Amino acid sequence: MYRKTSRLSVTELLKGVGYGVAAGCAFVLLVSVGMSLPKRGQTAVRPDADNGGIKLAKGFGALAVTEGVGKARHMVVAPNGDILVKLSRLESNGGIALLQDTNGDGKTDKTSYFGNYVGTGIEVGGGYLYASSDSSVYRYKLNANGSVNPDAKPETIVTGLEFYREHGSKSLALDGKGNLYVNFGAPSNACQERNRVKGSKGMDPCPILEWHGGIWRFSASKPNQTQKDGVRYATGIRNVVGMDWNAQVGQLFAMQHGRDNLNNWGGMFTDSVSAELPAEEFLLVRQGSDFGWPYCYYDQSQKKKMLAPEYGGDGKVVGDGKMPTRCTDKDQPIMAFPGHWAPNDLLFYTGKQFPERYRNGAFICFHGSWNRAPMKQAGYFVAFVPFKNGKPVGDYEVFAEGFAGGPETTNPADAKHRPMGLAQGADGSLYISDSVKGKVWRVMYTTQPAR
Repeated sequence: MYRKTSRLSVTELLKGVGYGVAAGCAFVLLVSVGMSLPKRGQTAVRPDADNGGIKLAKGFGALAVTEGVGKARHMVVAPNGDILVKLSRLESNGGIALLQDTNGDGKTDKTSYFGNYVGTGIEVGGGYLYASSDSSVYRYKLNANGSVNPDAKPETIVTGLEFYREHGSKSLALDGKGNLYVNFGAPSNACQERNRVKGSKGMDPCPILEWHGGIWRFSASKPNQTQKDGVRYATGIRNVVGMDWNAQVGQLFAMQHGRDNLNNWGGMFTDSVSAELPAEEFLLVRQGSDFGWPYCYYDQSQKKKMLAPEYGGDGKVVGDGKMPTRCTDKDQPIMAFPGHWAPNDLLFYTGKQFPERYRNGAFICFHGSWNRAPMKQAGYFVAFVPFKNGKPVGDYEVFAEGFAGGPETTNPADAKHRPMGLAQGADGSLYISDSVKGKVWRVMYTTQPAR
């Protein structure tokens, strides 16, 4: 929640009318039409005629805040309405893009860069901006305007983390109680003796799980912590890029990237089966959770955890002679999606601009597949999952699509855009980032069908 949402009181919003109308006054005065209040002599912030080139659910419109700031990852909206985007490649020697709208038209007219490190995670909470590289977590004190000074020196919160390329991104979440959650993806596909090699057996027990393949919890305010200073909050997770704290129920949720290469093992694991399996899992993460990686994977058609082929599985069994219940005693997902869609961000919507049914529901960015051959590549859209009392109710819905361009994406390198990050503004607008060029969309409820 704290990465995605910036909340201001009505009093604070009214105080900010002279500076940040677009950041908050829409919620106070014009929420009925989902538009931002203009400055004197200006028109209201409205969707682009083509919704920035994407297709949205009925009643919503979008405008392109910027056409591109670099290879974007996650992002946040600061309390004053500034947008901060984490980058996977340096731009102008900076790994964080600061997007500012100085004239209140909803478009970025000033972009600056700071932070000489790349990475994925970025959060706002407790008066600070948190940002991660693949080996450290930093924080910046928010200034009096509710944003960040680009020349400010950050404080190091977590340091000395092992750098590795496979699943090395450090996604972040804050719980508003002084805790910081950090993903430690596994530098492996299935903990094989030889990674991704046909016939190579899985290491048993998997030594990677001691320091990877899970989520660690740290103090959000203590400087210079190492991984040993943190607590392993949950394990058995191959990799998480999207995670968020659900304040309504006080729980951490995450989207797991399922494993690859089931077809390396033949038998029932044909190319077509391996394209659909295993599921991308929606996880409710409690302290002590174990979701079974690398020993198990989730089969969404059978609706259960199955024993991985590296450990003797054949697509039918859940355990072996030594551990017959090896996969039945693992934590189960609360929802499952087809394989390889790459869920790269998760946001629980807490605003009041969108209709009531969206409140406390989950938005998920599916970055898009690369290895679903011979099936069609899939993903490349933003989904919405309705929730009630912290649980999904009903199936997912396609909320925003058309990012990749064209009717079908055969090669992810050809995708025009790939949805990557999500953020919520103070007025309840939803922001979506793109990893190809760093385009950012602002989605608003218009009470009229989207064009």
